[in-house]
Amino acid sequence: DLCDILRQSLPWPLPRRLDEALPSHFTAPTGSRVRIRYQPGQAPAIPVRIQEMFGLGATPCVADGRVPLVVELLSPAQRPLQITADLAAFWAGSYEQVKKEMKGRYPRHYWPDNPLEAMPTRVTKKKMGLQE
Repeated sequence: DLCDILRQSLPWPLPRRLDEALPSHFTAPTGSRVRIRYQPGQAPAIPVRIQEMFGLGATPCVADGRVPLVVELLSPAQRPLQITADLAAFWAGSYEQVKKEMKGRYPRHYWPDNPLEAMPTRVTKKKMGLQE
């Protein structure tokens, strides 16, 4: 693996510093570890279910906070709903429309009115102890 060869050729402590600045995974508010996709010529991206990002107002970043991750928000069925590099703008803007569409399609899942104050989740409303 070319990545491992390059990493091993770096003097200590650069490999550790590289891992801190450009991690391989993002930890969602639910605790899920999501692989960060790094591709040449593109911003780093993460595909994650929308419910797992509730409560997170700021767009996650890498490179010591200088490079925002492109967040590919997915439906409960892992289908793309929205792609954004500005999570706060999504919650304030188009989330309302997405919520309306998804509430009808996925009624067993949690669709809060205020996603910034909502608890992130990986489960349905029933498993959360909420009424369906």
